[in-house]
Amino acid sequence: MRLSLRPEQWLVLLCLLFLIGLAWLALWRLGETMPAMGMAGMAGMVMEAPMAMPWRLADFLLTLAMWAVMMVGMMLPSALPMILLYQLVVSQRQSRRAARGQVVLFTAAYLLVWGGFSVVATLLQWRLDQASLLTASLASASPWLGGGILLLAGVYQWLPAKQACLGHCRSPLNFLFSHWHAGVGGALRMGMAHGLYCLGCCWAVMGLLFVAGVMNLLWVALLSAFVLLEKLMPFGRWTCRLSGALMMAWGLALLLR
Repeated sequence: MRLSLRPEQWLVLLCLLFLIGLAWLALWRLGETMPAMGMAGMAGMVMEAPMAMPWRLADFLLTLAMWAVMMVGMMLPSALPMILLYQLVVSQRQSRRAARGQVVLFTAAYLLVWGGFSVVATLLQWRLDQASLLTASLASASPWLGGGILLLAGVYQWLPAKQACLGHCRSPLNFLFSHWHAGVGGALRMGMAHGLYCLGCCWAVMGLLFVAGVMNLLWVALLSAFVLLEKLMPFGRWTCRLSGALMMAWGLALLLR
């Protein structure tokens, strides 16, 4: 990403930063109003004994909204270089108005992929909650669950699939050259493609939210920073492998304890 941005890129950047800020503000407010977070009973803000309580439709929808907002706050920062580069390229091929619309569609398609992940995460949380495997703060209540998630995430950091997806996320220019499609349909197709690569890169790391608590905002912020640094820092492959080794060591420590 260029250090010197054009005026239209500044507009896109400020809008995206505003959206990211709103997402983090919503998460902070959620943490403030529900300090003993447990999604069952969430609609009435009643947190007593949330484990293994039946979920209503309102509980599911509010949990889904929480995950969707969290994914905006966590994943959109790491997509900024790609979105800004896409805006630069498309603005050279389209009118300013058409370019803005296509940037919006590209970003919306990217977030739609993470919206799909949010549905899966909500269903997983529901199953874990019904099995009494989550604490009130939505952290793992079982060392076997926590250790297993850490081992899975750590092993995935070493797999070729992780490296391939990370390579696409770390090289916005190469992605645009190899996946370019013009027009409105192209914006949607490219945004979804980038979202899928990003999902392939980060899905296991997102599972770590269940280790220390989905509503532990410090943990959420640390994972968000890790995702950002993994995509932007040099020596990405070795950073990935080192972090994977640390995750596996932590997982083994939980299991052996």
